Amino acid sequence: MKLLIDIGNTRIKIGWLKPAGGQRETLPLTLEHNAVGQFPAWLAQLDERPTAVLGVSVAKPEVSTALDAMLTQRYGLAANWVQGQPLAAGVRNAYQHEQLGADRWVSMLGLAQHGLSQYSDNSPLMLASFGTATTIDTLCPLPTMAADNGGPGGNADGARFVFEGGLIFPGPALMRTSLANGTARLPEANGPARAYPIDTQQAISSGIAAAQAGALLRQWREGLERYGRAPMVFSSGGGWPEVQDEAQRILARAQADLRLPPQPIQWLPTPVLDGLARLAEEPDQ
Repeated sequence: MKLLIDIGNTRIKIGWLKPAGGQRETLPLTLEHNAVGQFPAWLAQLDERPTAVLGVSVAKPEVSTALDAMLTQRYGLAANWVQGQPLAAGVRNAYQHEQLGADRWVSMLGLAQHGLSQYSDNSPLMLASFGTATTIDTLCPLPTMAADNGGPGGNADGARFVFEGGLIFPGPALMRTSLANGTARLPEANGPARAYPIDTQQAISSGIAAAQAGALLRQWREGLERYGRAPMVFSSGGGWPEVQDEAQRILARAQADLRLPPQPIQWLPTPVLDGLARLAEEPDQ
């Protein structure tokens, strides 16, 4: 068994993989940063002793240090904290990997696995993750090389996708609190998006949903123009419910306007853990 740890800006998700059979956790452990003390009790109920730990962290170092201390005390293990890489798990990285957040990189590895297992039409893949920050990233499938140019079944470096980069901007909750903190009279507002809001609460919640969904649509249109195929769109993150209806609505309208087949945005609950699981299958991990 290998443990998988995703330390985000707000929450921690912890899962596991049994590489021999590909078995994964049914439901990951989810903790707030101030609740890491619950980790040892979760470890105690595991049915196997972990042999390795892979993780990503974009939080303050104190959080990963606390988890490492618990793992060392119980198992004599410390996590291998993954960073951005030029190439891993069939994904080539076109981003400056030294600057790339580990969570974004590893989520691309998870996205690639979903693409390979579900689709065979070589469409680009987009992941919009609505967390403390919203990120919208794109994978482009690579044509496989002929046997005499790269060996059967793939490119010379084994890449099946290239990570093309993407956007970073404040997530829904951060937009909301920024408005409230940066103005004298605007409240923190929640609610459904409306085309023509008639009160301030509606205006704020609709504006936030429109900004988030509009950025998603912008990247989808960029992908369609660049690759000649509409990207398959996936979503993740705790802020998704706030923008889901608006994002699905405007994407469906764009697809209809362009006479493209409807392809709703699909939910991925744990793309970072999925990417870590893919890395954990490698023999050197």
